[in-house]
Amino acid sequence: MTTTTTKKLIFDFDSTFIQVEALDVLCEIAHKNSNDLSSALSEIQRITNLGMEGKLSLKESLYQRLHLLNAHRDDLEELIKQLKSKISGSVVRNANFFKQHADDTYIISNGFKEIIVPIVQEFGIKPENVLANSFVFDHEGKIIGFDESEELCENHGKALKIKSLNLDGEVIMIGDGYTDYETLQHGVVSKFYAFTENVKRQVVLDLADRVAPSLDEILYDLSFKASVSYPKNRINVLLLENIHPDAVANFEREGYNVTTLKGSLSEDELCEKIKDVSILGIRSKTTVTAKVLENAAKLHAIGTFCIGTNQVDLNTCSQKGIAVFNAPYSNTRSVVELALGEMIMLMRSTFEKSNKMHKGIWDKSANGSVELRGKKLGLVGYGSIGSQLSVIAEALGMQVYFYDVVDKLALGNAKKCASLKELLSVADVVSLHVDGRESNGNIIDAEAFKSMKDGVIFLNLSRGHIVDLNALIENLDNGKIKGAAVDVFPYEPKNNDEPFVSELCGRDNVILTPHIGGSTEEAQHDIGNYVSNKIIQYINTGTTYGSVNLPEIQLPEFKNAHRVMHIHENVKGILAQINTILSNANCNILGQYLKTNEQIGYVITDIDSFYDPSLEKQLKEIPNTIRYRILY
Repeated sequence: MTTTTTKKLIFDFDSTFIQVEALDVLCEIAHKNSNDLSSALSEIQRITNLGMEGKLSLKESLYQRLHLLNAHRDDLEELIKQLKSKISGSVVRNANFFKQHADDTYIISNGFKEIIVPIVQEFGIKPENVLANSFVFDHEGKIIGFDESEELCENHGKALKIKSLNLDGEVIMIGDGYTDYETLQHGVVSKFYAFTENVKRQVVLDLADRVAPSLDEILYDLSFKASVSYPKNRINVLLLENIHPDAVANFEREGYNVTTLKGSLSEDELCEKIKDVSILGIRSKTTVTAKVLENAAKLHAIGTFCIGTNQVDLNTCSQKGIAVFNAPYSNTRSVVELALGEMIMLMRSTFEKSNKMHKGIWDKSANGSVELRGKKLGLVGYGSIGSQLSVIAEALGMQVYFYDVVDKLALGNAKKCASLKELLSVADVVSLHVDGRESNGNIIDAEAFKSMKDGVIFLNLSRGHIVDLNALIENLDNGKIKGAAVDVFPYEPKNNDEPFVSELCGRDNVILTPHIGGSTEEAQHDIGNYVSNKIIQYINTGTTYGSVNLPEIQLPEFKNAHRVMHIHENVKGILAQINTILSNANCNILGQYLKTNEQIGYVITDIDSFYDPSLEKQLKEIPNTIRYRILY
């Protein structure tokens, strides 16, 4: 008969189970109305680190810190309240693990039971499994010391304490300090994981043979059922083009391994960089081609932290089951405001007059300076930006005309034109707001400029390749165009170090901006949060709502279940095959969600907590399968 060896997991508390050192927080509470808070906290942290690195005896470390604390029993209630909000992220994610393994989970600490027990009890950890020191209080409730008979206040106390328990099975220690490593050094545990989610102590990293950035990694390594099927620290995120720090923070908060680059990458550079990447974040300058995707074996999702997705080969992404997310509305207002500002500046010849002023020329004249009010605005493209610009321009007194290849409902008093030529012939101001698809290349060419009024104001805040640049320059030179504002160009520098070269440079009647239509602090903040959260939701739960290429499914939270994701070519019979496999494995289906588009089908199935690991192989071998994943 085969027996299973029981694993006993022993967790350190400070900077492991919680993100901080409890006595540091207690110091802040006890000294909150004192002028010496900063110096006391700094000294306590110094003493703590000396103890954690094995450079100061534990008893002496405790003596010195408690003396500096000058704390009271009444401070502990506030301390416990604060520490409950500072539990390590991966511990919170795996709360069910502790409840399911309460008998075999221990907390060992050189800290104090009065602090630890109320916190870990909420995770199902038994008070008797908390091994820690105890405070000594005076008759007024002031903390004056600790129980010196407890082994844990002595050097090598953790090793001595664990040895005295005579635990059976495999004993595993998880902690961040030198005293945690000593348990392995003294042979009382079989494995020691240096836990680095909250703090990295070099002396411990140098000694440890196992380094764990999160509890997910530990449970995965030990073959425990965890809150995620794959450790989040192994999910590599590559963010290009200076994506907003909020996105970086969101991914790091999830425990993902994040790399950021300020500029874009060429196709060959991206082919090399993307090999181990699970999540790619880009803006408008990076092109994700079929060649790039052929090198992206681990890629699950792409985020375009901008409006468009034309820089991504969506068809190949769909064929490979890679979800693509964008931010279709997050920077709409920013682009609209820039367009309006540029219209006013060009109508008033503001830049030309400003340049003269800088040269000492006083040219006070109304000649050629006109209002927006009463002028005809022609919008080429009536999507989210064009339609919002339409409403605001009308509020300023402009008459709005628009043309779009897709039938769109006019807002306010805007008038729809039957053709591009009709729109160009009536507009005093032409503003382009179309997407970057290849078919839109040079839609504003020499013939289009001929259709425009003399003295027209021309704006392009959409994509560089939709305008014939030579034709634009010719019509600026011959006076057909009074003034132009250009934010996008057929070729744009990869980063801020590369010079910008264009024949448009040096013209008083041309406003040039470096593709910043959506680059306001508000927009980049919103985009960073929106796209990163959509990707995180997809990775964590399988929800595809907001994806531009996968069928959209908005999924509920799942608890006490396994969630199986299956992406396949949209052919008949896949769902039946999935359910047959699950039925044969005696899996109870708790919920199932199916959505298809022309290319692919997407099935999410929640099954009960029992499943046969061979399911993964069977699901993968279903004909026409593109990708499957066990989310939990």
